Amino acid sequence: MINALALDDEPLALEIIKAYCGRVDFLDLKYATTSPTEAMAYLKDNQIDLLFLDINMPGISGIDFFKTAGGNALVIFTTAHSEYAVEGFNISATDYLLKPFKFTRFMQAVDKAREQINYLNTIDPAAQYLYIRADYSTQKILIDDIIYIEGMDNYIKLHLDGKKPILARMSMKGIVEKLPANDFVRVHRSYIVSMKRITAAKNKAIFIGPTEIPIGINYADKVMPLFNLQ
Repeated sequence: MINALALDDEPLALEIIKAYCGRVDFLDLKYATTSPTEAMAYLKDNQIDLLFLDINMPGISGIDFFKTAGGNALVIFTTAHSEYAVEGFNISATDYLLKPFKFTRFMQAVDKAREQINYLNTIDPAAQYLYIRADYSTQKILIDDIIYIEGMDNYIKLHLDGKKPILARMSMKGIVEKLPANDFVRVHRSYIVSMKRITAAKNKAIFIGPTEIPIGINYADKVMPLFNLQ
């Protein structure tokens, strides 16, 4: 099931999206609003896979909203203004629906979104890659390259071997579910580490080379016995 959110300053346009979503068995429209502020607040606390965003809205454009709050979600722009199409596709929009659009055209867009989401959720068991949405594109990351992962509010930072860190809008819980359980351990609410990268452990901390990572109180009972710590 794809969890979706719709934002449009025209109530009638929202009603059309609601009706169309109701006809698609793999779409669950979790939230629909005319307020960008309400939409941002909802996204902070809820995991959304797909956004339907109007572009020409008072206060903030749908494109700026996506850059600010879209995070790891895919986006389908819905607008009556065709001149925004190029800019929309430049930030890796899944599709661009020009109002008024019929249900058949809507289905083409959401089918494309479903294909992309299925692809992003795929892990190659032979090569052990992750596919992460970051910097408005899909990043292919070799699991073996991950040194540790740092939680930063609504984002995670993946620290990689020999590469620049990657910042992605995803929860710690979300990335844990994608990682091999035997190869990574969560040692703190803000840290997940690769077991094979750990070089030392003492007191209430582990070390990856010179980097010291604390062991959180809520994780100590599970983590400290792994390293014979007391």
